Amino acid sequence: MTESTLTLPSGDWPTLEPGWVWLCGAGPGDPGLMTLHAVHALREADVIVYDALVSKEILSWAGPETEMVYAGKRGGKPSAKQADISLQLVDLARAGKRVLRLKGGDPFVFGRGGEEAQTLIQHGVPVRIIPGISAGIGGLAYAGIPVTHRDVNQAVTFVTGHDKTGAATQLDWAAMGRAAGVLVIYMGIKHAPTIREGLLAAGRPEDEPVAVVSQATTPDQRVIETTLGAMVKDIDAAAMEPPAIICIGRAVLMRQVLDWQALMRGEAPRDLDPLRRGKPAQEG
Repeated sequence: MTESTLTLPSGDWPTLEPGWVWLCGAGPGDPGLMTLHAVHALREADVIVYDALVSKEILSWAGPETEMVYAGKRGGKPSAKQADISLQLVDLARAGKRVLRLKGGDPFVFGRGGEEAQTLIQHGVPVRIIPGISAGIGGLAYAGIPVTHRDVNQAVTFVTGHDKTGAATQLDWAAMGRAAGVLVIYMGIKHAPTIREGLLAAGRPEDEPVAVVSQATTPDQRVIETTLGAMVKDIDAAAMEPPAIICIGRAVLMRQVLDWQALMRGEAPRDLDPLRRGKPAQEG
């Protein structure tokens, strides 16, 4: 993509000032899901501190002189401590840099953005928050799964697959299993057996539909459709790897009619009425 294609529409765009940090969501993967504020920030920043899930294509949109600092955190792999990342942002801002902290998805959805923003403000560094499309919504939409559907659920629960210790056992899966018809679980692949056992113990049925979406919205996106009972076996059989979103609930059935990427490839819908609503609405 050339610099000319990044020209923003005319308007009163905010200026990334020296000594400021903008905490910005890069979306779930597809560069086209970046917000205009995020694209603007890429062009303004002196230094970009970016996460593991931010693509090279997105980073290529930055100015040629922009300094790139990797600060990715991936479960089970060597990575910087969160406190060190936050203090590095403070140091860069105090050095008079225009700092863009670029995080996958949305910085305030399981992204530690709140911790980083709090540290910055505690040290007197001004911040701006730029939301991004979260993988739990945008990633599932790319798989053809609506997280809400009026025939399925009036609430949706977003939950991380592990707590701050890295374990899933401390999470109250029984309470979450009762709370909403649809569960959207981030970072849950590693703890899929614990999640399955907890939800079954809470009374969720073994045949409840489940979808697992890996590398959502990217060219490497993979989706498996399974059930709560067979979830662990099927994840292992398909060798699904993080980053991945697990969606549990009858909304998953809608993929049979809403898998728009399959439709673009010329495939027919597998079921035009997966929720058995009856005949479609007639034209009036």
